Amino acid sequence: MKSALFIIAQNNFQDQEFSEPRRILESKGFKVIVASKTSSEAKGAFGLKIKPNMDVASALDNIDSDINSYSAIVFVGGGGAASYFDDLTALEIARRMYDNRKVVAAICIGPIILANAGILKGKNATVWPSESKTLTSKGAIYLDKPVVVDGNIVTANGPNAAVEFGNVIAKLLI
Repeated sequence: MKSALFIIAQNNFQDQEFSEPRRILESKGFKVIVASKTSSEAKGAFGLKIKPNMDVASALDNIDSDINSYSAIVFVGGGGAASYFDDLTALEIARRMYDNRKVVAAICIGPIILANAGILKGKNATVWPSESKTLTSKGAIYLDKPVVVDGNIVTANGPNAAVEFGNVIAKLLI
């Protein structure tokens, strides 16, 4: 069974940006594994509570031991996602998945994680509008669209794009 690794903030992840892509991928037969800063309960901005399967360091260990552990990585947005902007483990996960041609996806402010990992240079991408200048300062080509696909990278600009984002990831994985 193919699996997707969702990385959420410990606090203030965007509930819909997690729930919709997860629902879509699970409906297509994918196993969704959730990682956060710790494996203790994570809380969404609108009250969703999730018990992560593991912390991000363990997720990186899984990738190190078997790059095929996950078919995709999904960075969920919401204000809490900023906690991963400079998180060396999260940045390394993004780079390794990208380098191994896995689907790398991020929504809302999450694409800044991909930009900080250095994988959006010269790539088309979108992001929550307040972060568009940050994206372009890291070498990405900002497109004001709900969802943008460039090769194996999928970016989306917020909760209103969550369903399309999930469907695009599923399509790339099938």
